[in-house]
Amino acid sequence: MRRDPVKWYPMKGLLDDPFNNRSLVRAIHILSCFQFERPEIGLSELAAISGIPKATVHRLASTLVYAGVLNFDEQSKRYSLGIRLFELGSIVRASFSLTKAASPHLSRLHVKIDGHTVFLGVLRGDKLIYIDKREDASSIRFATNIGQPRPPHFGVLGQVLMAFLPEDEMDRLLKAEPLRPLTAKTITDSQLFKERVRLIRQQGYLVEEGEAFNMIAGIAAPVRDSSAKVVAAVGVGLLSSLVDYQGIGEIVVQTVNTAALISRDLGYLARP
Repeated sequence: MRRDPVKWYPMKGLLDDPFNNRSLVRAIHILSCFQFERPEIGLSELAAISGIPKATVHRLASTLVYAGVLNFDEQSKRYSLGIRLFELGSIVRASFSLTKAASPHLSRLHVKIDGHTVFLGVLRGDKLIYIDKREDASSIRFATNIGQPRPPHFGVLGQVLMAFLPEDEMDRLLKAEPLRPLTAKTITDSQLFKERVRLIRQQGYLVEEGEAFNMIAGIAAPVRDSSAKVVAAVGVGLLSSLVDYQGIGEIVVQTVNTAALISRDLGYLARP
């Protein structure tokens, strides 16, 4: 079986330190093997990915299942992350000042725009990360999960966030993650992309249609912290056929206002 080790997790360095508990390090490494593209893993595959002996993986995984950190499906014989991790993640998320400040405003925006999907995103580790989301069961479902990494320039949120980066940082990200076509309307030319981000800086928001997903319109605006730095972006996604030009204009106003309110709660004082 081909090994696909989790390179970002420094297990070897942790194991080399005699102060660290080897079993605990290995258990954490096993958890790090689960990703969005592989949410369920069998025992043999888990051993291959982690590089840990199968018998050891089985022993540690059994303990993690007992603790609620892993689930084990008796029919498929595959492991998945357990509900206890979701509970712990919710505690972290609640303590994160940005999401804490943004949460009530995102909920109000969601109601004001008739239940269209609302996103909050940040740039972390050269990736766009969605950190909060509001959507109705009856609305269009976006294939974007909280915590899922995307290219830094992806969709309206990515473009708004990149618009406020220093020029050299933007160039570095475009070199590391070249622009690629997602639809026939996606901007793939770096000079056109830079013209787009200049427009975003001038008007303070972005409206696009069909660039990330066919027939989907996106609106986004930047969120600033007390130092006036752009730290996040608020976005709205909806079927472009659901609203007319006037309706899009109203959503732009509501999105920009929401971003301003979150910025205010983060300590940003807008200039008069």
